[in-house]
Amino acid sequence: MTRVSRESCRKTKRTRAMHSWTQRLLAAATTAALLLAATCAAASTLDAFHVPSVEAQAHVTKINQFRKQLNGNDKVTLTFNVSAKLESLFTWNTKQVFVFVTAEYENSKNSLNQVSLWDRIIPDKDHANVQVEVKSKYPLIDQGTSLRGKKVQLVLHWHIMPNAGRMMRGKMPLSEFNLPDTYTS
Repeated sequence: MTRVSRESCRKTKRTRAMHSWTQRLLAAATTAALLLAATCAAASTLDAFHVPSVEAQAHVTKINQFRKQLNGNDKVTLTFNVSAKLESLFTWNTKQVFVFVTAEYENSKNSLNQVSLWDRIIPDKDHANVQVEVKSKYPLIDQGTSLRGKKVQLVLHWHIMPNAGRMMRGKMPLSEFNLPDTYTS
């Protein structure tokens, strides 16, 4: 009996002391995954405390066209200028920022209508100072004929796309203007 117990003790000691290469690989992969998850969590937590201070303004300089389409919908094309200082949106974790201007208005069907007029991707902090005069990239089209005489507000929106973590969003009202009471050509 003593002979069997000595051999089993030796085998037990060897098994405890040695790990196979797959066990070592799994341990290293698990450690790396946990470190990556901790880094992502820290990045998201730090970005949550970052409060950007955006300075921006936009003004409509011309209503290029305001007409009724053949299908009965109102269509407006505008020229407006946008100036925005967006450097504060960038942190060490920011990959890029998507910026867009919407026209927002109310009508009898919906309490809030949003139509995108212009957008831009800002790749880095060096390009974050925007000053443009632009014809609306996308026309303002209403489903129906409720745009005449309507008060419209321009709003700047931004989506901050991080390298790691969740995407942050924000918006800022810019200016208001009234559409004409009659169609133009």
